[in-house]
Amino acid sequence: MKNMTEVTQFFLIGLTNDPGLQLPLFITFFIIYIITLLGNLGMFLLILLDSRLHTPMYIFLGNLSLVDLGYSSAITPKVMAGLLLGDKIMSYKDCTAQMFFFAGFATVENYLLALMAYDRYAAVCKPLHYTSTMTTGICAWLITGCYVCGFLSACIYTGNTLSLFFCGFYMVHHFFCDMPAVMALSCSDKHVNELVLICLASFTIFFALIIISLSYSIIIITIVKMHSGTGHQKAISTCISHFTAVSIFYGTIIFMYLQPSSSHAMDTDKIVSVFYTMVIPMLNPLVYSLRNKEVKRAFMKLILKEK
Repeated sequence: MKNMTEVTQFFLIGLTNDPGLQLPLFITFFIIYIITLLGNLGMFLLILLDSRLHTPMYIFLGNLSLVDLGYSSAITPKVMAGLLLGDKIMSYKDCTAQMFFFAGFATVENYLLALMAYDRYAAVCKPLHYTSTMTTGICAWLITGCYVCGFLSACIYTGNTLSLFFCGFYMVHHFFCDMPAVMALSCSDKHVNELVLICLASFTIFFALIIISLSYSIIIITIVKMHSGTGHQKAISTCISHFTAVSIFYGTIIFMYLQPSSSHAMDTDKIVSVFYTMVIPMLNPLVYSLRNKEVKRAFMKLILKEK
């Protein structure tokens, strides 16, 4: 039995060993990543440049775009390199960094989605007090708290996983250094480590879900009590994009991290992981921009100004 500190590299199995699928998958992920880069950077810059979008909702959305770009970039370039060049070896330091940044950005997104739900609650249910409740200073503190809590959690997740003992060949049955996949390599007793992972992930996820559920429950009650049809439509339109993003994000995260490693089917995990590491960061800016009149208006204003 060897100590984890003696490990120098990991071998990533990847998505497939079929040579006929390597290039099509590379092209697919390349297109997804380009759309992710353009969509999230475009959303962030649009919010930064248009003063009319300097409101709490769009400040949160701008940070969501940065976070999506962060955890997608921690995974996708290495996956594409593995498909195109066959580079499936990852050093211990690179594996640690990938695990840390992915866990950090994903946890920050978890808290940001909760904040955005609370922001929608304040806007729909307490409109007269909204400007005093969600001031610029309060938003800055809340966003800072998301990043601090997210990356502190990432330190615990990463340290908990890499404190295990490993023996034999370090072959990760995944396309990136995901915590359940790395834990599955351990030849020591990992029950305590799994318990730590599940407990911390459960607290993080369900704390945010409680805030989201309470916020939307009160929002729904408020909408039902509204007498104006226009009020109904406006309230629903402000929430539907966020609710869509929440449903996609938490559905995949709960499937992946709230079960013991013995219950994981690696092939299924890979498919689900592609969805939440690559597809969700691409979808979020599309979901918010296509359903948001203010974003469309700001984009057209910017395009016309350029012309």
